Order: sequence, then structure tokens, then C-alpha cells
Amino acid sequence: MNHTPEHSTLGKKTRYDEHYNPDLLFPIARKLKRSEIGISTPLPFFGFDTWNHFEVSWLNEKGKPIVALGEIIYSADSENIIESKSMKLYFNSFNNTQFKDAETVQSIIQKALTQRLNASFVLIRITPLSLLKDEKLLARLEGFNLDELDITCSAYHTDASYLKIENEYAEEILYSDLLKSNCLVTNQPDWCSVQITYKGKKINREGLLRYIVSFRNDNEFHEQCIEKIFMQIMQYCKPDELTVYGRSTRRGGIDINAYRSTKPVTVAEIKNYRLCRQ
Repeated sequence: MNHTPEHSTLGKKTRYDEHYNPDLLFPIARKLKRSEIGISTPLPFFGFDTWNHFEVSWLNEKGKPIVALGEIIYSADSENIIESKSMKLYFNSFNNTQFKDAETVQSIIQKALTQRLNASFVLIRITPLSLLKDEKLLARLEGFNLDELDITCSAYHTDASYLKIENEYAEEILYSDLLKSNCLVTNQPDWCSVQITYKGKKINREGLLRYIVSFRNDNEFHEQCIEKIFMQIMQYCKPDELTVYGRSTRRGGIDINAYRSTKPVTVAEIKNYRLCRQ
């Protein structure tokens, strides 16, 4: 089977399965896009991708619907990602299938994704709404808001030449809500808030914001945008330490959040909070 984006179900009329079907999952090799920006093994970063799914449902053994939230986290070293529409179709195949309980559903998803991702870790949490506690929405990411800078923008395809450093040393957290790109296949807009934490020669803030804005008409998946930002900041600014964290808005009930860092990190260290746009 050819696992490239154009062979997925993206942008195509699809039929929803009435019963559980793991074959709907469509893995795409990370190396297909990583090779374009010079990423090879061993990886130049640590990190993971967190998917939040807000449309999870199945039938209990009496045929009564159960609704839940899903959290899918897997390492950045995974051989594959899962194409997002195929993930939605896969979860929809639970809708009319009976399962004993949430633990059974979680175990089934764990097995299916582990087989297809080939990652050092895959974590699945399926939580029925009845078990959820109130969760606080955050208005924005932590750090200095680059969007407050009064700049002129004219480039809307990635332009790394905007990335420049200054003479002083800095240790700071910066963020922007202006990252936008388009789906690699369907050209639908994807919106993202991005946080950049670094130590090293100070990165020119105006140039960094223009650089982030320049992704606006590019066609990339969420994870690829964050990895490109990481790689190009490392190349042009050469910080001693760098972390790039992107939190994207939902499409089809799913948001995808990518974390890449020069420092090893565990999932437990990074809270999966929700921004108000999510």
C-alpha cells in the first residue's frame, strides 16, 4: 500500500463504517517531509505529538451510547504519523459498535495505533465525560506576545531570511497566535499558536514574527510546520537551547499539538492544557 498523503482519504468522498475497523487508519512516513528540511537520524530534537479528540463515542453492552474525550500522545521518533481524516474515520467506526467499557476501548486503540506508528511510546487515554473535572481554558500561551509588535508584513510563504540575532544574550519565552498554514492535500486553513523558548544570542523579535507570518500560504501538516520552525531557528540563530511548541485548533473534532526541544522531556512535564481557540 502506498502511504503518501495523496493516497489518503483527505479531500475525497468517503463512506463511514458502521462497525469497528482499524484498517481505516492511514500511516504516513515522517521521513517523506523531514528529508526536505534536513532532518535525519539520530533526530536533532526530542519531543512528542499530542492529539485531543473531542468526538469519541461507542455503545455499551446494552446498546446505550457513551461519549468521551480521547488523548493520544506519541513520540517524535515514531516512524509514521496518522493522517488526521483517517483518524477521524477510525474513531467513527466505534460509534455503532458495542464495547464493555472505556478501558476496553482504550486497549483496542492502543493496540491499533502502536502497530501503525512504530514509536518508542504511545499513550492513550479515553475518559468518559462523567469522569471529567472542570478544566480551565487558557487565553494565551506563556511568554512575551510577539503579536503586539507593530510590523509590516508582505511575505506569505516561508522566508527564513527574517531570522536574525542581536549581540546580547537572552533567555526568554516568546509566543504568537498568528501561525497559519494550509493542509498539505486539501488546502484547507490550519490555525496554530506557537511558543518559542530559547537560550542564546537574542533573536530579533520583529524578524521572528515576520517569519511566523510567512507560513501563511504554505502547505504543510501541523507537525511539519513546528519541525521546520525548530530546524530553521537552529540553523539561522544557533541558540544554545530551543523548544518549539505548537497548539493547533480543531479540525473534525481533533486538535494536534507538537512539542520539539533540544532538551529531553517527559510527557508528564508538559501539561496538556487547552487554549480558548481549542
